Amino acid sequence: MKIQFDSLKPIYVQIAEAIEDDVVHGRLLEGESSYSQLVIAKELGVNPATAAKGINLLVTEGVLEKQRGLSMVVADGAKLKIIQKRRTGKMIDSLKDFITEAGNLAVSDEEVLQLVKQLLDKKRQEN
Repeated sequence: MKIQFDSLKPIYVQIAEAIEDDVVHGRLLEGESSYSQLVIAKELGVNPATAAKGINLLVTEGVLEKQRGLSMVVADGAKLKIIQKRRTGKMIDSLKDFITEAGNLAVSDEEVLQLVKQLLDKKRQEN
């Protein structure tokens, strides 16, 4: 888990997104224990309250569940929730920014599509 302390994005949001990344990439599995706030705080050198705020954000979204007497657990269906949220939120916002910048630079629709195809091809080759 890596956090950018110089980012404008709050640390607790970065913590939540890092946990989400671990769920999406299979490093944390549904039904299994997640990271505790103390482990996160120690690993990242942040206040435990900051780590707790990131964890609680995911509890509110239904990604993590509090189980009495146990550690925090990745909720059933968490991976799908994260993917759906990112598809409708983060990805759309990124595309809107991309399209706005293309418009500001007078890039044609064809050039935009060609650039997207090139980037997709490059990403496929890397994997």
